[in-house]
Amino acid sequence: MIAQETTALKAPKKNLWKDVKRHYSVYALLVIPAVYYAVLKYGAIVNGQIAFKSFLPADGIWGSSWIGFRNFVDFFQSFYFGELLRNTIFYSLLKLVISVPLSIILAVTLYECTHDILRRVVQTLAYLPHFLSWVIMYGILLVLLAPGDGMVNDIVKFFGGDPVDFLTNTHTFPAIVIISDAWKEMGWAAIIFIAALMGIDPSLFEAAMVEGASAVQRVWYITIPSIKPVIVTVVLLKLGTVLDAGFNQMFMLYSVPVYSVADIIDTWVYRQGLLQFKFALATAVGIFKGVIGMLLVMASNAVTKKLADSSLL
Repeated sequence: MIAQETTALKAPKKNLWKDVKRHYSVYALLVIPAVYYAVLKYGAIVNGQIAFKSFLPADGIWGSSWIGFRNFVDFFQSFYFGELLRNTIFYSLLKLVISVPLSIILAVTLYECTHDILRRVVQTLAYLPHFLSWVIMYGILLVLLAPGDGMVNDIVKFFGGDPVDFLTNTHTFPAIVIISDAWKEMGWAAIIFIAALMGIDPSLFEAAMVEGASAVQRVWYITIPSIKPVIVTVVLLKLGTVLDAGFNQMFMLYSVPVYSVADIIDTWVYRQGLLQFKFALATAVGIFKGVIGMLLVMASNAVTKKLADSSLL
């Protein structure tokens, strides 16, 4: 026993360079993402110092004077801070609460479907909206929701109702945002759950059928518990971006009449940073979002690990 342990301890360590040469094609795939993160993520940390400076393009990043946390204070004391934070969290949490269950339901439905043609058609139709930009989606929504000749308003007028301008109405705009986001991303988000379902042992379902379990019972007692770790991981990752409510979507859909319910942190940063050239303030807000996201992931991961015995780390 002692001799075996001694031999194991003296075993030569695997040479990393030889492993790279042997599997060079696999390691080559890491070059592009490594360069991407090195330049656009970690390299951007150096430029992030302008959040603590009174940045002037003429002075440059290194020549601008330090002002500490003044940019952060200006953001927190902004008249719109409460409204921006409320709208951002509202849309992020609603998208999370609605999109994840819908994605799971779609994945389970496709997995349980026994008709190959029907499954492929539904799967393709569900995936397709993800590949459309929000510019195209906005055009589709206009065709459907336009107050004059939109398809939805034509139906409303047919039944004697008054047309509604859904995209400029503060009461209907939030619902349009949530529904359109779920419509666009539900099919794509279901892919990861379908992959998890493929890993379930079929013998579990066979045993349940022998015992007389119904389809709903098989889903509730076998399918959902089996993919619970994947569900937890997806939720934790989405919680880390809770302050990202979807800039592209909001930028295309919102307008002045609905600013009070549509303006989020990202759209405000766009106007302040790019239109008013307050780059330092925009950078400070970006750092604030990153720190909050990291803290949320860590906290939710700890709570989930304690209560559900499943976590990201």
